[in-house]
Amino acid sequence: MYRLDPLLYYVFAILIVFETAAQEAAPAMISQLEVYSLQDDKHQVVYTENAHFEAPNWSPDGAFFIINQNGRLYSVSRLDSVKTPIHIRGLTRLNNDHGPSFDGNWLAVSNNDSIPGKDSGTSRIYVVPLKGGTPVLVTSEMPSYWHGWSPDGQRLVYTAARNGVYDIYEIDIDSKQEVQITNSPTLDDGPEYSSDGAFLYFNSYRSGSMEIWRRETKSGRLEQLTNDVFSNWFPHPSPDGRYVVFLSYVKDQKQGHPALKKVRLRLMDLSTLEIRSLCEFIGGQGTINVPSWAPDSRAFAFVSYIIQ
Repeated sequence: MYRLDPLLYYVFAILIVFETAAQEAAPAMISQLEVYSLQDDKHQVVYTENAHFEAPNWSPDGAFFIINQNGRLYSVSRLDSVKTPIHIRGLTRLNNDHGPSFDGNWLAVSNNDSIPGKDSGTSRIYVVPLKGGTPVLVTSEMPSYWHGWSPDGQRLVYTAARNGVYDIYEIDIDSKQEVQITNSPTLDDGPEYSSDGAFLYFNSYRSGSMEIWRRETKSGRLEQLTNDVFSNWFPHPSPDGRYVVFLSYVKDQKQGHPALKKVRLRLMDLSTLEIRSLCEFIGGQGTINVPSWAPDSRAFAFVSYIIQ
């Protein structure tokens, strides 16, 4: 019978102890899907897992949320919090840039496609029926990260790196014709149309800090909406056109949007451009990357995290 050399046995025993200790020391993550109600200014956890998930959308009919987890998408019932896979044929590396069209018929997704010789920067955008099915590739160039639909459902708006610079682009779903919307040497990200199509909201570092901007669709006129000590990301206009909710890092993150930092959600009243803080928690990347308003504009969804 083969016997392990005592010295090797000792070495293996030490390695097992170190591996076990490392696993026990690794922090456990709890992800919380929360709903913030503007009616009573309170937020409530509606679904939780001892695992990592991200980026909730609220379905246009109000019946469920969409989250991404481990390269897949799932629906979470608003009524009973039941989680169900959304099967999208052939796409298994979905990231946190996804969302339904205004009419609720289609879902745009961003997938980190498997490209020989490339380990990163391979995100491309597809559209698929809302409940899943066979996707259709829309953006052939990469990386491209979806963020919004045009109100008529004919175009997608997204952040993309072309020639090493991240700007905002728009593409017609049928013609696949890509049009550059912004042109800045610094990062432009998080574009999303207002429900009437009059404005395109986004975050940009063009002023030297990460701030919320908007672009008037007809004239192309740019307007800076925030100017403060926070790093401001991912503006989401409410369906009724009254508000914009966005994420603010408490500490300056320059052009980055890391996960698991102290953040606030803040609300801008578009009639006065006044801003108020709603809540503070651990979040960032994955919290509110994509549109997440309830159809009636009375609430929105987000993800917070607890590290144990």
